[in-house]
Order: sequence, then structure tokens, then C-alpha cells
Amino acid sequence: MRKVRLLTLLTLQLALLMPSWSPAHALNIEAEKEKYPVLFSMKTELDRNFAAMKSQGSSPVYFLAYRGLEGEHTSVSGKWGSLSDRSDPMRFRFAQVELRVGSPKLDNSHILRGYNDSSVHVVSETLPIDNNDIALRTILWRLSDKAFWMAQKRFALIKANKDVKVEELDQSDDFTIEQPQTFAAEPLNYKVNREEWEEKIRRLSGVFNKFPEIKDSYVRFTCGAQVNYLVSSEGSCIQDTCKSNIVSIYADTVANDGMVLWLFDRFEANNIDDLPSEEALKAKIEDMANKLKVLRSAPLAEPFVGPAILNGKAAAVFFHETLGHRLEGHRQKDEGEGRTFKEKVGTQILPNFISIVDDPSRFKLNDTELSGYYKFDDEGVPSRPVTLVDHGKLKGFLMSRSPVSGYPHSNGHGRCNYGTPPCARQGNLMVVADQSKTISYDQLRAKLIDEMKKQGKSYGLIFDEIAGGSTMTQVGEPQLFRLYPLLVTKVYADGRKDEMIRGVDIVGTPLASLEQIEAASNETQIFNGECGAESGWISVSASAPSLLVKTIEVQRKQKSDEKPPLLPDPSIIQAGAQERK
Repeated sequence: MRKVRLLTLLTLQLALLMPSWSPAHALNIEAEKEKYPVLFSMKTELDRNFAAMKSQGSSPVYFLAYRGLEGEHTSVSGKWGSLSDRSDPMRFRFAQVELRVGSPKLDNSHILRGYNDSSVHVVSETLPIDNNDIALRTILWRLSDKAFWMAQKRFALIKANKDVKVEELDQSDDFTIEQPQTFAAEPLNYKVNREEWEEKIRRLSGVFNKFPEIKDSYVRFTCGAQVNYLVSSEGSCIQDTCKSNIVSIYADTVANDGMVLWLFDRFEANNIDDLPSEEALKAKIEDMANKLKVLRSAPLAEPFVGPAILNGKAAAVFFHETLGHRLEGHRQKDEGEGRTFKEKVGTQILPNFISIVDDPSRFKLNDTELSGYYKFDDEGVPSRPVTLVDHGKLKGFLMSRSPVSGYPHSNGHGRCNYGTPPCARQGNLMVVADQSKTISYDQLRAKLIDEMKKQGKSYGLIFDEIAGGSTMTQVGEPQLFRLYPLLVTKVYADGRKDEMIRGVDIVGTPLASLEQIEAASNETQIFNGECGAESGWISVSASAPSLLVKTIEVQRKQKSDEKPPLLPDPSIIQAGAQERK
């Protein structure tokens, strides 16, 4: 069973490091090897190995690429007014070798049908952190040799597999030819006052001490810088830099029936001065704790089918799961995939007031930085906006360098983490509603109440904060999605006061759910997070207006049977003692 998942970031994931705006210039590696030592070593070894491997083995190499990932990060975490964890700056380097034998028409990346196969055509290993040319090249040489022999064996299996299996529905090639790219960002000069942040984290984490209902919590500051390298036998030579500053806030509580309830928020900025002020973070912590206090005593939700509003973040994750993953290019040619939308290009799949664009070249939306931004994808193709849905009609797919019938080239969406081969993935998925068709949020709420009365429902739901979601796309499995709301409000048709409820998951199938969208608000919210699928965990964003959905289905969330803590926490006892004094 294959499952792809979008989650909020609860721990540091370096894939979320945001880009710097370092300038680039024309690249001459040989002349500037002192300035770009890693890139120089990678290119030198790639040229040497590719020249030799082109004439070796029963299936010579036709493409070779080296990817590098280098970074340094530090973090400070606090609980209850004290530091709980502190990491000194940590450096790392990883290398990935991608090697292809055969030809772009058929190579060793081809799927082996009938095998429990992950289409492996890359190998990875750590690299030395010193800029020692021989040490760096030795690792790359060893990885290249390993990849070569793996490719020879696998390609022989692939050719035999094609002989004994029925013809595949999609006869497109295994690899595209793209224009090589050269780019070099200037090295980052990045420093942070950790002592200042340690004191700030102590103060911020101590705010939770005022709320005895909170069982666990943390406030974390993480900062780091990263360098991405790519050299290929086609002539691409890229060095890009990025940095990030992240404040993460988490808190949970336990209801009397054992259900654990939690909220999480994260603030990310390329420049540290763009993070929220300490006062703003304190206000966010207090708001989070007060919401959990209400949620702890909220009634348990019942299974329900009826009208609902998906507020912006929830709507964004809804589209990421129901549509985004099913428009990733490699899923259109994989015989093991459900291919929900493969034959629907040019047909109406959404209301005509909804369009969808994935634009990883966009750094900000409404003054919010987007986690899915990048200059080049992991296959060296420049990022660009791709229109997926235009006024409700499906226009195309997100493409890596694995072509699909009718889509012979990449559109800059080949992505991976260092240990897995690239495939087509989302970047910045943006749901856009025609302004002439949008309405205010108050009008959207009024329409919700009208729809409830029309359906004879005593209440409808509003989904606000959301943790993420998951979906299944593989053939033979139910084509289901599941979303994990954190804050859900019940709105009554008879005008009673709104009521917060708990213990809800949204479930459904994509085609049926997309047809239920009735209206959109005139504002947009953004969900920044991480997505895990075949090519690993990568940073993404999704944005959308709030949506009125005619029918949505919810089910009860699984819960623990453990009782809440028996004794009050020490902060209550200490506060009482201080009052007596």
C-alpha cells in the first residue's frame, strides 16, 4: 500500500531551509576551483568516470550526475521556562550518484513490473566535510563503481521483464533531454546570536506555565545554512545556497476520555529580522493554550455527512491530497498507480471559478515566504509556474525528467532528498478563485447555513487549523484521502452559539469530493510543511481561499485509553505557595 503524506514540521527538517538571495555569476570551475572546491572535485571526478564508463559493460553509461548536499545548523529548545535541548553547530555533507545505462528510450530506471521495486538508480553516502580533493573524489569514484554494476544487473532484468510482460499502456521514454544549466551562488556569511535566542526561548517556553491544562509543550528555534550541488554529464554545473530561521511552537493536553489534543505552529523567515517579535510569539502561545483549554472540554464529534467550510489552510491541504499527488507525472505512467486523472486532460474536474497553479519559482505570497520555493529542481531544470487547472479544466501534470505520453519534457518539478531518486513532486501549489466569483467570509458562512437548511441538517462544520493529511494512489487500493483537522467548529442551523468539537478526521474520495465545491472566499491562507512520498521528504507549500463544500464526510479520530495525569503539575503548587507568601 503506497501512501503519500503532508505533515506540519514538528522537528527540524533541513529540506525546509529557505533560499537566500545570493547573487550568481558566469561559472568557470577550473579557473575558480579555490572558490568552489566541492563543485570542482565533483566535476573533475564525473568527467573522468563518465569518459571511462561510456565504453564499458554490456550496457554503456549514457548519463551520469552527482548531487551534493551540505549544511550547518543549530537549534535551541525550551520547556516550562528552561532550556531542554541545545545543539552546537553541526556540519554535514552527503553525495548522491545517479547513473543511467541503455538509452533515454529504455534505461535502468524503468519500473520492474511484478517486483517489489522502488526503481532505484541512485546510490548515496556521506562525504568528508573538509575540502580535500582526493578524499571527496574517492567517495564519488567508489559510488560510481557501485552504481555502474547495479545498473548493469538491473538493466538486464528490465529487458527480460519487458519480454515476458504485456505491453505497457504508456510507451513514453524513461528520460528526457534537457538544456544544461550553470549557476553559482556566492557563499553565505551566516551568523546568529545563540545566547540571545536561548534567553528568548526560556521566556517564551515559560508562558505555558500559566496553563495547568497543558500536559506537554516546547518552543524551538532552529537556524541553518545549506548548499546544494549538481554536476552532470550533460554539462550542468550548479551550486545554490539557502538559509532559514524557524520558530516552532507545540502544546498538547489530554481530555478526560484519554484523547490527546495538540496544536502546532511554525514561523519561518529567510532573514532572522523577519521573524515575529517576542511579544507576537507570546500572544500566539497564549492563544494556543487557551484554544487547547477549550478543546479539552469540548464534546466528542459524531460521524457526519453534510455541508462544511474548509478554511484556507484546510482547503490548501485538501487540494494537496485530493488532486496534487494525483497530478504528479510519474503516476500517469506507472502501471501500479490508479491514474485517476490520466485521461481527463481537457475535461472539467472543478467548478469553472477555480484554477490551480504550481509555482516553485515564487518566493512569497501575500508577504508569507513559501517553503516550496527553489531556483532549480534536483535534476537541474529551472523552476517555473505550471498551470494544472484552468477555470475548472485539467490542463496537465507536474513533470520531472521521466516523460509521459503527450508530455515529453520536464517542467521543473523533479525533486528528492539525498537518499532517493527524483520524481515529479509538488512545490508551491496555489489554488486561485476568480475574484469576480468570490465572496466575503461572512457571506460564505451565510451560504453554509443556507445549505444546512436546504439539506435538512441541524448543523454544519468549519475546519480551521489542520495537521496535514494522507492519500492512497495505488491501483488495487481504495482511492481515499484523509485529513487531520486540529480545530473544528460546529455551526447550528437554528442560530445557537457555535461549538468547538474534537476527535474528527475528514475522509473521502477525490472525484466525488472535488465536485462538492460550491463557493470560495476572497482571501487566501498558506500552509507550509513537508511532504513524504517515493522520493523522500521535501518542503512544500499549499495555498487556497476558504471553500464551501456541499457535502463532506468525517469520522471519529482514534484515541488513547490512558487517563489524564493524576496529580497537578508542579507549576500550580509553586504558584499557590508564592500566593500564600
